[in-house]
Amino acid sequence: MASRVSFAGLRNCRKLSNGTAEVIVTTDIGPRILCYKLSGGENILGLCPPTAKVTTELGDWRPVGGHRLWTAPEAIPRSYVPDSTPVRCDERGSHALHLTQAVEVQTGILKEMTVTLDTRGTGVEVVHRITNTGIWAIEVAPWALTIMNGGGCVIVPQEPFRSHDDYLLPARPMVLWHYTNLSDPRFTLGPKYVRLRTDESLAEPQKIGIANKQGWAAYFRHGTLFIKEFAYEEGRPYPDCGCNCESYTAGSFIELETVGPLHRLEPGESAEHVERWHLLAGIDIGTTEKSLDQALRPVLRKLRAR
Repeated sequence: MASRVSFAGLRNCRKLSNGTAEVIVTTDIGPRILCYKLSGGENILGLCPPTAKVTTELGDWRPVGGHRLWTAPEAIPRSYVPDSTPVRCDERGSHALHLTQAVEVQTGILKEMTVTLDTRGTGVEVVHRITNTGIWAIEVAPWALTIMNGGGCVIVPQEPFRSHDDYLLPARPMVLWHYTNLSDPRFTLGPKYVRLRTDESLAEPQKIGIANKQGWAAYFRHGTLFIKEFAYEEGRPYPDCGCNCESYTAGSFIELETVGPLHRLEPGESAEHVERWHLLAGIDIGTTEKSLDQALRPVLRKLRAR
């Protein structure tokens, strides 16, 4: 059963715990997951200063921190509808919470998030659901954005190597924004992994997106590895020139994002996007791509064997 706690200045929060891992959501705003950690450990999710905000004609949207649900592609003001009012929270068994936001009057979109902590271990399933309650069809994708605790690096897999003699067609798109600078020292582009790290001294934003067909992405910080698993649906259109996995950083701020395929939602129709989370402690990725690969391979092998 979820316990009632205060967290990050928000009084009405719910905590799920199984003795190994903890997840905290809030009912004051959102839907938001504010904390995910090993019991007795550090929160892998990042929190934002209370003063942080984006102001549009719809009002002030506050990032707050943690994990949230948006719709892609990004647009102002549609993406920044304020979500600082209470959400409904229903318990689904002893280890699951269902969060429901009031319908966004400005967009007609209903956002829901179901968070389920495994009874053992660190596994968490997050189901993101958007519903069109409006009177005309819309084309959107469910977009899951996770603000990570700064001081680490996002890790995204490259596609498996195939020689020019073996295969001639491209493997996947890699997408850049107008402000993306691949010579920025926060990027490390290797044959097996793409990495983007935070740097408190570099305030200029950087962002990259890919079609991630390998089904996972990770964030590493101070010996702890956070892994997201998610699906790639071959042949389906994705926003942002075909991305289903993106990362953005500026200073110590960094996000690890996944996106579902675009859906044309008629009035009353819904779309879902599912992430599966894991946390591992005592991981040493070293300083090279070889040491990173040696650390990740047994972890990924174990996840795939489930």
